[in-house]
Amino acid sequence: MFKLITFAAAFAAGVSAHGDHSQEAFKEGPHKSLWYNTLPGDGGTQADSVFSGISTFGRIEYHPCLASDARKYDIAFIGAPFDTGTSYRPGARFGPSGIRQGSRRLNLYGGFNVPLQANPFNSWATVIDCGDIPVTSYDNEWALKQIEEGHNSILMREPASNAHMTGPSKHGKTLPRVITLGGDHTITLPLLRSMNKAYGPITVIHFDSHLDTWKPKVFGGAPTKVASVNHGTYFYHAAQEGLLRNDTNIHAGIRTTLSGMSDYDNDGYCGFEIVEAREIDTIGMDGIIKKIHDRVGHENPVYLSIDIDSLDPAFAPGTGTPETGGWTTRELRTIIRGLEGIHLVAADVVEVAPAYDTNAELTTMAAADVLYEVMTLMVKDGPLSELSADSKKELK
Repeated sequence: MFKLITFAAAFAAGVSAHGDHSQEAFKEGPHKSLWYNTLPGDGGTQADSVFSGISTFGRIEYHPCLASDARKYDIAFIGAPFDTGTSYRPGARFGPSGIRQGSRRLNLYGGFNVPLQANPFNSWATVIDCGDIPVTSYDNEWALKQIEEGHNSILMREPASNAHMTGPSKHGKTLPRVITLGGDHTITLPLLRSMNKAYGPITVIHFDSHLDTWKPKVFGGAPTKVASVNHGTYFYHAAQEGLLRNDTNIHAGIRTTLSGMSDYDNDGYCGFEIVEAREIDTIGMDGIIKKIHDRVGHENPVYLSIDIDSLDPAFAPGTGTPETGGWTTRELRTIIRGLEGIHLVAADVVEVAPAYDTNAELTTMAAADVLYEVMTLMVKDGPLSELSADSKKELK
């Protein structure tokens, strides 16, 4: 019995150490033989298996950032498990854990991104997983407040690199970048509220099959103030609250049915240009990338929001409102890589609902791979303190 308890204690210590990727205490403990190869003539430690241990995004370091500010970072992943703003299929509250599960193999061979010629796991940037924001499933208004405050707490800290240099925030500071794992698309509203505190009105690139700029009375009827905020109206509210820069925002991948062409008018007052999914057949991926660059520019901080349903359901079936006729995973990853040169200061991926995925984890892997591209772009862009002086002047 004593040996069993001792082993259990040592194993628990090892799991705990594994969670923060510091296993030396376990390796040197009474059961260190578990970690060392004992075959004749072959020494060294046994590598972790990608299918073992506690899941973090890409198996990066975990730190409970909302409980402690002891760890500094340049890029932080944070989960927002919320899905009570959906109009069709719920389940995106399991998105953060699903995306982390789908990300396990990202740095299996070292993490080097061949097309972008960079390694986001081994660079100037300290990248960590901050876990999830605690989000209630019983009160949408309170849940969105939790998401806003949790995100802002992560966003407004000193980064690990160039912390004391001036940056593009409206207070002239350099801030870390934050990547949020959703959650249904309603979460983008509180995230933009958080971004507004840091940067003021911000430019948005929005990958989605739906516009999400509907007026509440058109989408859902808006019987109450709380009901008026959902995953189809959050950009309307963001525009009304002054969170968006006018005439620099863009949708890409749109292909939803509409009540009529007048629905496109919504994008006018929200400041969005539209790139439809079918345009890939006429102007190609390069044409779509050019449209995004022309619209967004290269001076301003940019927020990137990716609905996984911008992919065709053949490639991402695990989502709340699937629409056929979308892009392939390869096409979306190529388009996102084409955003190099745009200053992405924060991003989210949303509407990943693992319950509707296949047992091959197609959707969660696609979401993780897309964020791998986003993370690489952020690393290649360098610390935010390096944004141009002209950008800082414009932001003031």
